[in-house]
Amino acid sequence: MATVRMCPVLPMLFLWILVRDSGAHRYVDSGLDFAASFGSISSSVTCPANASRIFYGIMFDAGSTGTRIHVYTFIQKDREGLPILDNEMFDSVKPGLSAYADMPEYAGHMVRQLLKIAKNTVPRVVWKQTPLVLKATAGLRLLPPAKAHALLEEVQNVFDESPFYVPADSVSILSGTNEGILAWVTLNFLTGHLYPKTKKTVGILDLGGGSTQITFLPKSKKTIERVPADYIARFDVFNTTYELYTHSSLGHGIKAARLAAMGALTSEGLERKAFKTFCLPKQYKGEFSFGGFTYKVNGISDGNTGYKICYQEMLKVVKGIIQQPYELKDSSVFYAFSYYFDHAVEANLIDEAQGGTLQVLDFKKKAKEVCNRMSLYNPDFPFLCMDLAYITCLLKDGYGFQENAALELTKKVNNVEASWALGAAISYLEHITQNTYFPL
Repeated sequence: MATVRMCPVLPMLFLWILVRDSGAHRYVDSGLDFAASFGSISSSVTCPANASRIFYGIMFDAGSTGTRIHVYTFIQKDREGLPILDNEMFDSVKPGLSAYADMPEYAGHMVRQLLKIAKNTVPRVVWKQTPLVLKATAGLRLLPPAKAHALLEEVQNVFDESPFYVPADSVSILSGTNEGILAWVTLNFLTGHLYPKTKKTVGILDLGGGSTQITFLPKSKKTIERVPADYIARFDVFNTTYELYTHSSLGHGIKAARLAAMGALTSEGLERKAFKTFCLPKQYKGEFSFGGFTYKVNGISDGNTGYKICYQEMLKVVKGIIQQPYELKDSSVFYAFSYYFDHAVEANLIDEAQGGTLQVLDFKKKAKEVCNRMSLYNPDFPFLCMDLAYITCLLKDGYGFQENAALELTKKVNNVEASWALGAAISYLEHITQNTYFPL
């Protein structure tokens, strides 16, 4: 007779073991270990001893400019090995949750629409065991707490109505530090560097609308010794302890940087005021929306334009504010994604389907070209001069990369979205596989 064992189709969930957030309200990522919550909810069936286990996880990334749903399917074949990512179903909608700050019911409707993706992907038989989680990032971090809470409460109501498993603290705001760390886990998993005792890893650069993150594994002790304690995070994954340099800069995402450069972030009377910048064509008059507000913006018709004066505007946002790590020149290979990737595509620096390797100097050269000839560039991208100048400034004068530093620009690795969501899923999967019986 064949050997059998209880073979649970176990749910996946985020494991927030990394860094505690100091926020006090209910919907802030607490850093707690949720594994104990699942001992009584796993449904079990009998199966052969050599059977693999399949895990599903539904993860919402509620960013400042859009909301994304990731439905992951993992296969875990043995206790010691890394899980296999069998499939990712991905979709996204715009704008972000923060755009509905004054009408949270619209945010709920948007989440309901995205949940249809999950229902079409996860087998119905395991809906009740498949956890449903939403973590919001910089868009909600920038909102007044009461408005952020109202949005997340609306999402919680939608989740509670769903057929999926809704764990405690399933809807919350993810700390910027955890966002950077989990993105690092994602990229190192997808590039094959996340295995026991590894010494070769890749760093990550994430540029969102409201915040930006840098995370890497330092090679020099001076990098660790010369920064505040909260720039260093220690955590364990797959029997290896990592000590990472990681920092998230709220208010330094690409959209927030535009507003900061124009003095719009702290301004009153938005409906009556047009904000001006040397980084737009002289005759430009337009607007853009961010964080639930619409901003009127103009070029400066009687002033100079061009790369030099635009760069000086962006330098005020970065210089002396963004920390420069001691080591970068000899550090890990860095993967840059989100708006780094999007604006490189807009500038025709890389192919959207393939991505590519760029030096910081490539961003600088293109920024000069665009800013010095703004009237000749695509009117669909009026902010391209400003955005390329900011990216150059952030990399060079902010983080301290050399101009010849090479970055891997990517949106997907092995056809999987580069984001923190996968890293969160992997963290929990690693925990539950280490605490679930496997026969010898």
